[in-house]
Amino acid sequence: MTEQKRPSSAGVPAPPKDKEDLPSVRWMRRIKKMFAFMFSAFILMLVLAAGGLLYLRAQTLPATKMLQTSQMYDAHGELIDTFYSGQNRQVVSLKDISPYLIKATLAVEDQHFYSHFGVDLKAVARAAIVNIQHMAKIQGAGTITQQLARNLYLNHDRTWSRKLKETVYAVEMEMKLSKDQILDNYLNQIYYGHSTYGIETASELFFGKHASELTLAESAMIAGVPKGPRYYSPYYDLQNAMDRQKVVLQTMVNSGFITQEAADQAAKEKLTIQPLTEKKPAVAPYFRDYVRSIATEQLGISEEQFDEGGIKIYTTLDMNSQKIAEDVVKKQLEKYPDIQAALVAIDPRTGAIKAMVGGRDYAENQFNRVLSNTRQPGSSFKPIVYTVALQNGYTPVTQVKSEPTVFTYDEGRQTYTPRNFNDQYVNANIDMRQAISKSDNIYAVHTILDVGPSKVIDLARKLGIDSPMKPLPSLALGSFPVSPLEMASAFGTIANQGVHFKTTAIERIEDANGTILYEAKPQSEKVIDPAVSYVLTNLMESVFEEGGTGNRVASTIKRPIAGKTGTTDTDAWMVGFTPELTTAVWVGYDKDRDISIVESHLASPIFAEFTEQSLQAIPPKLFPIPEGVTTAYINPASGKLANEDCPDSVMEAFLSGTEPTTYCTGKPAKETPSSSPQPGVEEKNSSWWNDLKRWWNE
Repeated sequence: MTEQKRPSSAGVPAPPKDKEDLPSVRWMRRIKKMFAFMFSAFILMLVLAAGGLLYLRAQTLPATKMLQTSQMYDAHGELIDTFYSGQNRQVVSLKDISPYLIKATLAVEDQHFYSHFGVDLKAVARAAIVNIQHMAKIQGAGTITQQLARNLYLNHDRTWSRKLKETVYAVEMEMKLSKDQILDNYLNQIYYGHSTYGIETASELFFGKHASELTLAESAMIAGVPKGPRYYSPYYDLQNAMDRQKVVLQTMVNSGFITQEAADQAAKEKLTIQPLTEKKPAVAPYFRDYVRSIATEQLGISEEQFDEGGIKIYTTLDMNSQKIAEDVVKKQLEKYPDIQAALVAIDPRTGAIKAMVGGRDYAENQFNRVLSNTRQPGSSFKPIVYTVALQNGYTPVTQVKSEPTVFTYDEGRQTYTPRNFNDQYVNANIDMRQAISKSDNIYAVHTILDVGPSKVIDLARKLGIDSPMKPLPSLALGSFPVSPLEMASAFGTIANQGVHFKTTAIERIEDANGTILYEAKPQSEKVIDPAVSYVLTNLMESVFEEGGTGNRVASTIKRPIAGKTGTTDTDAWMVGFTPELTTAVWVGYDKDRDISIVESHLASPIFAEFTEQSLQAIPPKLFPIPEGVTTAYINPASGKLANEDCPDSVMEAFLSGTEPTTYCTGKPAKETPSSSPQPGVEEKNSSWWNDLKRWWNE
């Protein structure tokens, strides 16, 4: 048989593929599978959600948290005060609350309260977008239900676990309670400051009326308080409260609860806010408020936790010193009914605040003048200028002529003409000791222009003074306001041989279980050489010696002490220290009112009495003399070393290497003055204090 030829495949089309293998078919099949999976997943999620909801519905809400008393202690463990011994609350039903208050609360706290299921997903998404845009937590999204769940069942920890539990409880509450019941509970539970809980009590506190009687303006004012009672309570800051009220009113307009006309009219309504009821005088009330502000504004402790969380706050206060401070201020101001005073004392070795008096009567006025940076320190600022001078070539015997002087600055474009008190001038050369003891303004301005005002500001910042200052000649005379606390911090650094500690009021905070929530970790920084601090301290001791501006209280003081007075038309200061205690005292009027000559002398006796009584149990101590200090007898008139021909000599401390090397006359002394003073000089100038200093140096 002949073999048949197989046809060539060239040019012959391939047989058609199966339709199942077409790309479009395969794509459709994948889509069907994806939809089937998604549908199955959706059904599964629904089943799980339904199961979860059924589970939550079957659960019992936990018992509300137990409210506990918080306590504050001094440095020795003595109880200063307790916070919350029973909530001040009157429960009312929703129908007995003004509709204006309900709308105002919904507007600022949860506009979609009646439409969500406990969690506002839209608000969550919106807040997430805003926070991502700003890369910070700018906006929150908690609902009223979540807030109620947190306040009733949880703490205020900023953790994801707490947030998750809060959300679960919120959903559970929505399933078991009606919206009105939740809102009712919320308005009766919320904190309005001043140990006041619930809208009924808050309404009576602020306006002396029932919650059902609140007007739109009053409702907007109260509804704005819970956001931050320390900021928006009219008792703490009326302007803040009024500004917050306007925000609430406008939010009500934007939410459709009221018209713009109604909001404008309510904003103009004059509110009659009830005065706070008089309370029993508390121990260290200004200090307690200061500690509260630090804890709630800096350490993350909420107002509610501070008042009712059972926490223990251990402070730096010394109750004995505090009582002495309060008694001394009261005694010295007794004859002057309107004048105010502030006193703050710190331990310069740690920065710990030991006593704080922010005014003469806390019940009348809660404004803490210790923290107020609106008063000029006057000449009490000069030691900072002289510290810079000693660091830049000046010595205690550097002389400047004290006479009426017109100073030029700003490259000769401006002039400044300071005046001494009562226009009294020596009209001769004076040294730094005389300038400090007699508070000579000409010497101070000459010095600051010589060393540079910017250097003075730089040092002031390192010493703890943060108030605004400008590099002007008047800076030397304390023309830029500072707070007493800042002045105490600065002088404390000088007292502590140039080592600066930031002032502290709280040592630690523990929760109800003893867990430490906060513990202070003081950090020190050396900002002045110890030798410079000692030389300046030695000069400042002369303020309390004969002829010094603090001499009138010299008889009260029984220990080595250094300080500086300061007087302006409206302010009187005394800031000083021993090795263990630094104290700043201010006296003046709150409003623009000048102080009299007699009133300008009140700061010094307050300072002297407080210091002596506080340290009564502590033996007097000399200021330690560090390395780098040399002492020598000098002739004040010439600023040169003294010999037997210069009988009027004094012992002066210098930075080693800066002491004078020539004598007041052409011939040298028979013996070295620093090691063996002349008999005649010693007899003429001897005193127990000079003997004590000389013994210490030897």
